[in-house]
Amino acid sequence: MTPLEFTLITFGISLAAGVLGSLLGLGGGIIVVPALTLLLGIDIRFAIGASIISIIATSCGAAAAYVRGQMANLRVAMLLEMATAAGAVSGAYVAGRINSVFLYIIFGLVLAYSALAMFRKRHEHIGDPAPPDPLATRLRLHSVFYDRAARKEIVYQVTHTRLALGVMYVAGVLSGLLGIGSGILKVPAMDIAMHLPIKVSTATSTFMIGVTGAASAGVYFARGEIDPFIAGPVAAGVVLGATAGSHLLGRLQNRHIRIVFVVILLWTSLQMLRKGWSGL
Repeated sequence: MTPLEFTLITFGISLAAGVLGSLLGLGGGIIVVPALTLLLGIDIRFAIGASIISIIATSCGAAAAYVRGQMANLRVAMLLEMATAAGAVSGAYVAGRINSVFLYIIFGLVLAYSALAMFRKRHEHIGDPAPPDPLATRLRLHSVFYDRAARKEIVYQVTHTRLALGVMYVAGVLSGLLGIGSGILKVPAMDIAMHLPIKVSTATSTFMIGVTGAASAGVYFARGEIDPFIAGPVAAGVVLGATAGSHLLGRLQNRHIRIVFVVILLWTSLQMLRKGWSGL
């Protein structure tokens, strides 16, 4: 494969990853890392390094549109990001001391969990009452957004704030360890535990993942695991895809997107587990 072919293929994969990542708040890394390792044979550590850059690009490309459309809850994002940033630094530190084989297995298990969590929420209902949370009220986390698909304003109450902080630390550890946007746990935590509508969870997660990625990027850069010839086309493709995805989110029914994405996640999970298991 010539350098030009490699760049174009990497850019195309990253473009698709950016669209899906911004639509679901999962970050482009959940597609980029398996694609680079399974399809192009890149070492998983360099794939994770490029993915960290793509996570920052996803956030930069999509977050502005979500903030303008008032879909991202900035108060929730700033509160939870303290926990995820701390977890990301911890995960990046641990990643340098784990065998690559175990990274494949961990990544496969995380993908399988993500698919299960997304499948369970395919018949979601907006507007169910949330248990009162004095901390959320004190911090003024409750908010409202306009759902263009439903053509109405959605008022929602935030709950279980302390539980979400603990989950967000774990999400940050996974982000730094595996080079993913940690939306795998962020979106379910905000959607299920905190009772945020799925579109708000997705938009807020996309806003947050850039900070989480930046917290661990320095560790990977210091170890020499960010190759500009890989990270460059990945970042360019992801930022364009994320920008396009941010404009689509408000118009789409998330239930249909989830069903398609669950299939992709399950297939990728099996491939990563198979590769990790064969290396044991």
